[in-house]
Amino acid sequence: MKSYSILIVFLLTTRVAYAQQRTSADQFIEAGFTAARKQGTFTAAYLYSRNLGKKKKVTVGLGARVTTYIGRDQYYITAPAKLTSGSTGPGVLFKENIKANIDTFHVQSPQVNAVNLLINLGYHFSDKVFIGFSIDAIGYSFGSSIRGTYINGQQRAQERAEVTSFNILLISDNDKGSLNSELYARYGLNDRIRLKAGVQFLFTEYTTQTDIQSSPEPNDRFRRKSLLAGFGVAYRL
Repeated sequence: MKSYSILIVFLLTTRVAYAQQRTSADQFIEAGFTAARKQGTFTAAYLYSRNLGKKKKVTVGLGARVTTYIGRDQYYITAPAKLTSGSTGPGVLFKENIKANIDTFHVQSPQVNAVNLLINLGYHFSDKVFIGFSIDAIGYSFGSSIRGTYINGQQRAQERAEVTSFNILLISDNDKGSLNSELYARYGLNDRIRLKAGVQFLFTEYTTQTDIQSSPEPNDRFRRKSLLAGFGVAYRL
């Protein structure tokens, strides 16, 4: 009987200690992977967040993320919003693509590395369960030069391309470069370690050496939009 009492006290004490760990600010380092058909990512991130409200349930923060994307046999399409949507304003988020303006750039083995500052939002549903959303805002991408195939109807042409180096979050197809956004859940194993699962919506982009697309106007930027799912681990500093 005495041993059961000790166990109960220990569990209650542990739970209270865990509950008291939510402070006004948190710092995490994270690592994870995602995958989809013929493509995947490896990510590492640092997050600094403020916990707001009386119960400190709402989280707002900033951070930095490294995303490495690897694929096989992937198709990139015309990137600029003025071609895909016919305009560049906020309304592009709700416009259908103009199919006649979109050409394709096929890359056999794309590989893109992106280093971006991010915005992070979230909510603590309990001491252990956290739901968050993060989105890259600005940064830099790099990778090897590749040779791809430009496709416009029956027309085919080989062209070299580089990873688009400058990344910036604007709105939808107004974005430039390679940007990662993630909806995720974290589950606390203890005060330090969290398991993580989520989905990523990732833009990767290549710039061809010439304006290989000529109609309706010259264009050298081609984008891949990927939806991936995966797992990871986070450590509270």
